[in-house]
Amino acid sequence: MKTLIVEDSNSYLKVLSLQAERAGFTPLPASSGSAGVELFDSERPDLVLLDIVLPDIDGFEVARRIRQLERPGDWTPIIFLTALDGDKHLEKGIAAGGDDYLYKPVSETVLAAKMRAMQRILQMRQSLLVVTRKLDAANQELRRLSALDGLTGVANRRHFDAMLDREWRRAQRQGSALSILMCDIDYFKSYNDRYGHLQGDECLRQLARTLQQGLDRGGDLLARYGGEEFVVLLPDTGPEGAAFVAGRLRRALAELRLAHEGSPFGEVTASFGVASGLPGTDGDAQALLAAADRALYAAKQAGRNRVAGQPAELPAENGVAS
Repeated sequence: MKTLIVEDSNSYLKVLSLQAERAGFTPLPASSGSAGVELFDSERPDLVLLDIVLPDIDGFEVARRIRQLERPGDWTPIIFLTALDGDKHLEKGIAAGGDDYLYKPVSETVLAAKMRAMQRILQMRQSLLVVTRKLDAANQELRRLSALDGLTGVANRRHFDAMLDREWRRAQRQGSALSILMCDIDYFKSYNDRYGHLQGDECLRQLARTLQQGLDRGGDLLARYGGEEFVVLLPDTGPEGAAFVAGRLRRALAELRLAHEGSPFGEVTASFGVASGLPGTDGDAQALLAAADRALYAAKQAGRNRVAGQPAELPAENGVAS
């Protein structure tokens, strides 16, 4: 452990350095306050023994400067050494950033005991920091996992609801558009009946990966909404842009060419409902979600494997129905 010793008496500085060495510490001697501050900045010692009365700046000011030089989260124990008596000096030393206070001349046994006590505190603090970092990392991972759907690995409904509320408020502040896509896998019950639930789960995972890959903006969010339903949140996106994304996603799923003998299409397909709004003036977030759900129902009623939305806003071509 490196120990900075700031003492203006050269003879006592040597004594303290020898005592520190015998206690198993590496001394860094300084004979003035400014020299001690410079040595602290360059060497970053683990412990500081600091005289109060110094030829340039006093120990209280040295302690304050040391605290200013410490990096965020760092702590260096400071033990004041002084011949001054009285509680006011003790109070002033603690206020300046000191941690302990010894009167000179200090017994070598007492000094060694104090230094080892500070060493143990440092070691316990370091262990606590390591545990705290591990706990923070575990909590972050737990929060991440709690936001994901266990089967597909995309966001779950709870996380989607929270993000929808946040993006709605943000769109209100900025006056920007917000869109939602609802996606339902066509005839998925018959897929499970024919191929089994394990194959059905694998199909959902593959479809989720394809949908995720089809979103090329960092702010877009794909979530599994329940069963074979997925939902996409598209911030800063109006009806035309939302319809374009929905059409692209529908085609990407169709291009997988996953066999589905229980579907009239012979392959796995999906239907999409699109809804867009200006949160500054239109309804609320749940109303927008309900509009997307109604549009999805319209797509299914119109024959499935298509995109549906507001008639005045979505083109009825390339798989888009109005």
